[in-house]
Amino acid sequence: MLKNRQFLGELIAECIAVAIIVMIGDSVAAMYALYDPSPYKLAYWGVCIVWGLSVTIAIYITGSVSGTHANPAVSVALALYRGFPWRKVPAYCAAQILGGVIGAALVYTLYQPVIDHYNQLHALTRADGGAAGVFFTHPGEFITPFHAFVDETILTGLLVFGIFAVTCEYNTVAPQANSGALIIGLLVASIGACSGYLEAWAINPARDFGPRLFCFLAGWGDSALPGPDHFWWVPVAGPVLGGVLGAGCYQFLIRPFIPRQASPAVPPVS
Repeated sequence: MLKNRQFLGELIAECIAVAIIVMIGDSVAAMYALYDPSPYKLAYWGVCIVWGLSVTIAIYITGSVSGTHANPAVSVALALYRGFPWRKVPAYCAAQILGGVIGAALVYTLYQPVIDHYNQLHALTRADGGAAGVFFTHPGEFITPFHAFVDETILTGLLVFGIFAVTCEYNTVAPQANSGALIIGLLVASIGACSGYLEAWAINPARDFGPRLFCFLAGWGDSALPGPDHFWWVPVAGPVLGGVLGAGCYQFLIRPFIPRQASPAVPPVS
C-alpha cells in the first residue's frame, strides 16, 4: 500500500513538474509571439532564461518526490544507465505528457483573448496554425523535418549529458546540494540561446506533445497533429534518441575516468 501511494505521488509530481515548465515557458512564448512590439523581440536571452528558470522551479518543487525527470528522454536514459525501474517508465511518460496538456490548458486560459485577437489581426485561424508557436515547436527557416530530427538528437544529447554530469555522485566538481537545479536550468537556457531559432528547442517530448495534444482538441486540429509535414514525431523521437546517446557518452566517456575518493581510514581503537 505504501509503495503504491509513493508511486502515485511520483506520478503526480512528474505531472506537476511538466505543467509548471509548460505554463511558464509557453507563457513567455506567448509574450514573444503575440505582442507587437514584444518586450522580448530584442531581448531573446530573456525568453531562454525564463524557460530555464521554469525547469529550475519545477525541480525545486517536485524533486524530493520523484527526482523531477520531467522529460521522457530523461526517464528512458535513467532506466537504461542508472537503474531507474523500467516498469515505471511508461507511467512516468504518461504523467509527463498529461502535465504538458494541463500546462497548455493553463496558458490557453491566460492568453485566449490575446490569441484570438492575434489571429483576427493577421487573418489567421487555428486550423491554419495561427498562434500555434505559443504552444508547440515547428521548423525554423531553411530547416527540414529530418534536419530538425538531427538537431533535436544533438541538443537533447547535450542536455542529458549535462544532467548526468551534474547528478553524478562521483563528480565532485559539479554543484553540490541543491544548486544542481539552477545549473540544469541554465543549461536549458544556454541550449535555447544558441539554437532556439532552429526549431524552438523542444528537447523534451512531453513539453511538445502534451501542448500539441491540447491544441488538437482546442481547435488547431491537423495543424497540431500531425502538423505540417507530419512534424509531430520529430520532437518526440529526436529527444529520446538524443537522451540515450548523450547519457551513454557520459557513462562511457567521462564517468569511468572520474577518481573515486577512498573513504578515510579509521584508526584502530587502542
